[in-house]
Amino acid sequence: MTAKVAKKKSAPTKKVAPAKKAAPPKPHRIYSISVASVYPHYITKAEKKGRTKAEVDQIIRWLTGYTQAKLDAHIKKATTFEDFFAAAPKLNPSRALITGVICGVRIEEIEDPLMREIRYLDKLIDELAKGRAMEKILRVA
Repeated sequence: MTAKVAKKKSAPTKKVAPAKKAAPPKPHRIYSISVASVYPHYITKAEKKGRTKAEVDQIIRWLTGYTQAKLDAHIKKATTFEDFFAAAPKLNPSRALITGVICGVRIEEIEDPLMREIRYLDKLIDELAKGRAMEKILRVA
């Protein structure tokens, strides 16, 4: 007599549709805004407090490494913030010393690198408008 081994039948498996990938988050609106459209507001903010366009330009050049000619060219060309910071010749390493709150958010807690660069610039312009000395704004030891 031969023994038959009964094979267990496995339960039919249900095909599960693969999980839909979440759409990547939309880039923030500020990334596509031109620096040229915000630049006059930086100047106005500074001039209302007795500061100058030259000081605004000095802050931007310090932060990004642009020469005055290159900065003027980007403003004339209406470069977006995203492209402006991506093309920056040499972002100042001392910018990491910029701390504090801007737009209700602590700068040092901003994870998105581009947003952090934009907020660094905003913070520096705010400090200029508040009358802070250029040596302190530019984090000179």
